[in-house]
Amino acid sequence: MLDDPTTFRRVAAGSLLIVAPLLQTAAVIVDPGTWGDDREAVSFGDDPAMAQLQSVLYHWSWLLTAFAAFGLLHLVRRRAVTLGHIAGAMTVVGYGSMSALLLTDPVAWWFGERYPAEEAERLAGEVLDLPGVVFGFTIPWLYLGIVGLPLLTVAVWRAGQAHWWVPALVAAGVLGSMLVPYGPATIPFWALPAVALGSVGVRILRMGPAEWAAFYPEAPGRTTPAS
Repeated sequence: MLDDPTTFRRVAAGSLLIVAPLLQTAAVIVDPGTWGDDREAVSFGDDPAMAQLQSVLYHWSWLLTAFAAFGLLHLVRRRAVTLGHIAGAMTVVGYGSMSALLLTDPVAWWFGERYPAEEAERLAGEVLDLPGVVFGFTIPWLYLGIVGLPLLTVAVWRAGQAHWWVPALVAAGVLGSMLVPYGPATIPFWALPAVALGSVGVRILRMGPAEWAAFYPEAPGRTTPAS
């Protein structure tokens, strides 16, 4: 499969669209902060193993979502191209930045082991408020992914490659999770993108090589081999 670009990219795209959002759902379930105090300095003390596991799961979920966006972009080569390109770039940059921010978790853990919770949160907040962190990782990059992924699934729907409820569920999950306090209520919201993106991933995996390759340009000078 590694020497067949059509099959490799199809299987990789479909698998990532299934795995990435599932990792996010798993992260919120195992996070001790979901079921108790959601401050990293406190949740790490409550259950260090699960706190580290949730951080790793979030990291890989968001990083793989950035890669999965390229699979969705393949589906908008012929229709909704402009929207797909803009939303795809937003998704890749945004989720890449979200993944990088997970490195702040160990900072909060370190402070939490050495200071009272309130002081640990204050110190961690000072780290996050550094201009290099704010403008290098957070503003506006973090929000590009929050807006970009729903828009990218809209482009896929407009291209005729997904049902209308796919962008609806992704938007409801991503944006709705911001409207509730982080905790058990977050779980169903994180599950919605897993259902929606997973359905697209399954559809891609069920495609034959010819159907996937049909999205490639047919004009001379194409950059992707038709194999």
